[in-house]
Amino acid sequence: MKNPEQNTRFLAKTFFGFESVLARELLSLGAKNVSELNRMVAFEGDLGFLYKANLSLGCALRILMPIATFRVLNQSQLYDAILSIPWTQYFAVDKTFAIDTVLFSDHFSNSMFVSQKAKDAIVDHFRTATRKRPDVNTAEPQVRISLHLSGDNMTVSLDSSGSSLHLRGYKTVTNIAPINEVLAAGILHLSGWTGQRNFFDPMCGSGTLAIEAAMIACRIPHAIHRKEFSFMHWDSFDQSLYETVRQSALNKVREFHFSIYAQDKAPSAVRKTEENFENAGLSEYAKVSRADFFKTLSPTESPLHIVFNPPYGERLAIDEIPFYNEIGNTLKHQYAGSEAWIISSNLEALKHVGLKPTKKIKLYNGKLEARLQGYSLYDGSAKQRTTTTSSESE
Repeated sequence: MKNPEQNTRFLAKTFFGFESVLARELLSLGAKNVSELNRMVAFEGDLGFLYKANLSLGCALRILMPIATFRVLNQSQLYDAILSIPWTQYFAVDKTFAIDTVLFSDHFSNSMFVSQKAKDAIVDHFRTATRKRPDVNTAEPQVRISLHLSGDNMTVSLDSSGSSLHLRGYKTVTNIAPINEVLAAGILHLSGWTGQRNFFDPMCGSGTLAIEAAMIACRIPHAIHRKEFSFMHWDSFDQSLYETVRQSALNKVREFHFSIYAQDKAPSAVRKTEENFENAGLSEYAKVSRADFFKTLSPTESPLHIVFNPPYGERLAIDEIPFYNEIGNTLKHQYAGSEAWIISSNLEALKHVGLKPTKKIKLYNGKLEARLQGYSLYDGSAKQRTTTTSSESE
């Protein structure tokens, strides 16, 4: 294992469309040699920075540490390559492990087969070195290993995160089809949210967007409530260094001088949002209420930063086109002076919002192609604004 103070190359995985956002997050944390790739960002840092990145990043799904690359053309070369890695330098034989394989290779067609051959090689390596074998646990492994085969090349990495970083640790209850926390954080960053005004999610579900908005506003490390990361089971893990990094991240938390408004017409959603805010330790900023967006006024007279994920498909038992049209009418008449952002996988229904988007961003919600669209909600019509501007310039 490398010197803890020596810079190492890492890969932070993310969703399509968030590469630039994640790169900015990494740069703000102090990462070196940051470069954007496809659905991931490469960067360099020492062991302490790896801890900080796992704790703090909002838009990373997991952080990998590549440890070896090989040219493999068949299963025999695959086995020998994995066997040659000094696994006992990375984790102890009493740790459980699992292997995740991603294939883009004509030489192999079954990722489960590749994972099985790699598992055999790792077990055999430990047997030779220690006369014992580590156990496999595919559900909750202590050590997670990543194999990426592309063409003739295989990259072997240790997954420092373990379970996906979208599992923040604050959400104990959810609604139907909740938005992924990493997706929510990325949407908020793309919307320009920095915590400089009041925030509003009028269809909050279990509160993910609202909670992530509060964490960004307060600069709270997104995974601060997590109890475990895979790097804690590496031989290189430094508990004292981790506690120092964790406390340093907490010392950067700031006060938020506005409010986070979240509402939903479903009582169960309101209860879930309140409970999740409490778990996140952010209840003091939250104003959660049961209300129908179409039948109530704005929760405050001041301008709002509005971001929401309207229900769609199986989550909505009515015609979606009139529903989205009503969203546009409500925003136009009740929220003048605010800025609104809508994420939706119903690309056809989005066309019927009836407002001109200031920005359209292609994203994916799971496997569904989606759009994040922004709207500036001016007072009066566009024609009135043009006339006013012209008369003022005269």
